[in-house]
Amino acid sequence: MKKITLIILIMLSVTGLQAQNIFFPTKVGSVQTYATLNNKGKVEGYVRQTITDIKGGGNDMTISYLSEIIDKENKDGEAKMSIPLTIHIKDGIMYFDLNSMMPAQKDQPQMGELKMEITGAPTEIPTNLQVGQTLKDANMVMSMNMGFIKMKTEVNLTNGKCLAIEDVTVPAGTYKSHKVTQTAQATVMKIKSTTTTVTWYAPGVGTVKSETYDKDNKLQSSMELVASK
Repeated sequence: MKKITLIILIMLSVTGLQAQNIFFPTKVGSVQTYATLNNKGKVEGYVRQTITDIKGGGNDMTISYLSEIIDKENKDGEAKMSIPLTIHIKDGIMYFDLNSMMPAQKDQPQMGELKMEITGAPTEIPTNLQVGQTLKDANMVMSMNMGFIKMKTEVNLTNGKCLAIEDVTVPAGTYKSHKVTQTAQATVMKIKSTTTTVTWYAPGVGTVKSETYDKDNKLQSSMELVASK
């Protein structure tokens, strides 16, 4: 549950861009691997994203991804779970197709009889993003039905703003990135929480690094790009 939500938040954060300057790799076979870390900087696992197909071009394009959740013991190993993701570019706007995740659930034996529905709207980031510029709000609602157990997760991203353009160094390298902050208000099984996320985006790369802080401004978790090819 936690890691599925993580993948969705990654996608909510980086889609909705104007097409001519995408904060994403756009080449079939491109692979990006992220490490997820706890508040002490210890690796808890990995998420690997691979571009599997690109259709069309310019202002009318569909990009297909495969996101894979991997054990911390072997970041280059086989995935525990695979989730397809589709991004559409139309009329200068890029957006994430939330429904593209649904077929994968039937192919995950470890998820049993799980049924999932995801709705929402991604963050929109303009190509000419300037320091001080604010962003549109975003939201995601995920409903899960596991027979006798039903769960609902809702995440609202607000107060988005570009704070700076700066060099960020992660295991994959150093990237000139847009530093963006957002407030995330989450409700999981009727339990509410508020966190602040700080994310660094690089053109042609996407998310380079992301940090999540609690309401007392204490680091909860982070994510960083460890390999890009």
